[in-house]
Amino acid sequence: MIIDISCYPTKIVDLAWRHDGEPFTGERLLKMMDGPYYVNGKPRRIDKAFIQPPQGNTIYTDGYGDLTGKAAIRDYMSYTVELVQKYPDRFLGCFVYNPRYGTQNGAEEIEHHAKEYGFKMVQLQANMHAYRPDRALDWLRPAMRKCADLGLIVKVHTGDGPYSIPTEFYPIIREFPSVNFVLGHFGVQTGGVYVFEPFQMAMDAPNIYVESGWCLQSRIVEFAKELPKHKILFGTDTPPNEPGMWLRLLEVLCHEPPQGLNLDEDTLEDYLGNNIARMIGLDPTPPPRSVEEAQARLNGTHASLQPA
Repeated sequence: MIIDISCYPTKIVDLAWRHDGEPFTGERLLKMMDGPYYVNGKPRRIDKAFIQPPQGNTIYTDGYGDLTGKAAIRDYMSYTVELVQKYPDRFLGCFVYNPRYGTQNGAEEIEHHAKEYGFKMVQLQANMHAYRPDRALDWLRPAMRKCADLGLIVKVHTGDGPYSIPTEFYPIIREFPSVNFVLGHFGVQTGGVYVFEPFQMAMDAPNIYVESGWCLQSRIVEFAKELPKHKILFGTDTPPNEPGMWLRLLEVLCHEPPQGLNLDEDTLEDYLGNNIARMIGLDPTPPPRSVEEAQARLNGTHASLQPA
């Protein structure tokens, strides 16, 4: 099973990045997920994706429009909710927590989205939302308490200064050891390449995981030698990224050294989706053992895809 933990479908062009072209809708994302992509010579699709609004569409605008507080939060989350309900077999919800809309409002909306729509993940984007996470602990605690109570995963945007350097999140991570934190983008974004921080943090703390996307190819080989095998999770940051490049980043681990490390396909499948599947209570699936089996899965004719 392949599960992408970082996708951003939208009905409007991202208000911060302002990408060219038409809005990257849920239907466009599904078409891209369907590929097919070739992993070790076998045709695959991205089976499921965690989706959320683009971060630029969640920037604080309270008081500048008709909506405030919870209403404004529900507005920026509305298209994600629509898609999760429309395509429940393909999309999983990720709630974007912006404390500037009110910390209690945000915490209550986390619970609402988890209980009403089955959301399993919460995203923090301190750079886009303009707060320093190691100094704004009171802004984060209400949401993190709710995530601890509900068993939700927290994905953290990392790689940008001044507020999204990975180690800036260590105080809140240490304070909530029962919450699983995913360091998104492996510490790489427009502001820097902090790949060694997420690696060292994930080695150090049992509740820290890393998202594979954006990591450097040679470093992912180096880190995968040491990281516990359940710690690497597949994510692509789509859009703007194209998912095939990040599938290739992990597929190369199955190649011979020095470019790879002779990784077995079952562990690769863990990285691609089974690790996150176990974390959210889904049954893992084995990788296809042949091209024919992979093609049958794409066509929906494989025995494992049929109802019991």
